[in-house]
Amino acid sequence: MLHEFMPHAFTRPTRPQAASVLSLGQIWVDVMMDVNEMPPSGGFSVSQQVNATIGGSFRVLQAVSRMGSPAKHAGIIGSGMWGTAVREALTHNGIDHIGQDRLDSDTGFRLVLNDGEHKTFIATYGAESQGDVSTFDAIEPRVGDVVHISGNTLMDHSSSGIEAFFARTALDPDDRPYTLVINPTNALELVSEQLLENVVLARPIWSCNRQEAHTLAERLGVPLSDVKKLTVGGAFDEAMEDLCGSLGETLRAPLILRAGSHGAWVREPGGAVTHVPGFPVKSVHTRSAGACHTGAFCAMLAQGWSMLDAAHIANAAASLAIERNIAGVPDCPDRQDALTLAEGHGQGESE
Repeated sequence: MLHEFMPHAFTRPTRPQAASVLSLGQIWVDVMMDVNEMPPSGGFSVSQQVNATIGGSFRVLQAVSRMGSPAKHAGIIGSGMWGTAVREALTHNGIDHIGQDRLDSDTGFRLVLNDGEHKTFIATYGAESQGDVSTFDAIEPRVGDVVHISGNTLMDHSSSGIEAFFARTALDPDDRPYTLVINPTNALELVSEQLLENVVLARPIWSCNRQEAHTLAERLGVPLSDVKKLTVGGAFDEAMEDLCGSLGETLRAPLILRAGSHGAWVREPGGAVTHVPGFPVKSVHTRSAGACHTGAFCAMLAQGWSMLDAAHIANAAASLAIERNIAGVPDCPDRQDALTLAEGHGQGESE
């Protein structure tokens, strides 16, 4: 049954803001080149603009830090030009690196060709993907912490480290002292059957956009509504509600399904599905604000907010991030700006 979220004045959670968000995701460098058209094989194209930014889980952790929670990166960073850029970005944004370092390889990068309609990706994997079963052995989440795992970490050698982490810390989802948030990927076909089963059995909070949710549903054999309804139109809300409810029921876990300015559909523990409205956005951007949304959502959970309130604040943060984009990259706001927009008036949070 769908419940409509009613905005309200927030009260400060009783939990102190000492809980951290730890990301077991990967960080790399994105080099985006704007081109008039994609070059054919053996062809040539000129780029009008080139932007190098830190990608992967960095944007999640940047949002966590700006939303007022301690942010910690547990993935691997390499040495060299790209690894140095990653370390400098983490330091500049107050993000602690608590993961492993590799001295024998650099962090990887992705070349992104953007013709204004489509993006083509060419990835060079580096130290961030060269984990093993021991990658996360030193990671010890405390009571109240939020652990974030991105889909990329499930697809390469680091996946064995995720399995070991689960076996050590997440055997009983009902007795887990920390909150687990999984942000999957559209490339779920590259995740092994056994690992996907273990992730599902861990019963995390799943945070997906509608494409990722659709891919996950197909992988799990979840019956889906007419895919055409998942476009912006009269049946969009109904289709999103159905997708959130049916996928969440199969996962037997909480689920937040993001849909940009349309907001998010949230399946809470117990099965109730609630639509949390978004905020209108006019600014043009070239990249998704999904990482900002996920980071803000994780930060609010770490601070003791409910799932619905956390989703509402994350909707506000993502909207402002798109509005304030830098060269097309959404730029997450600080905590007070997001709270002010989420409340719908200028009073901030209640004391």
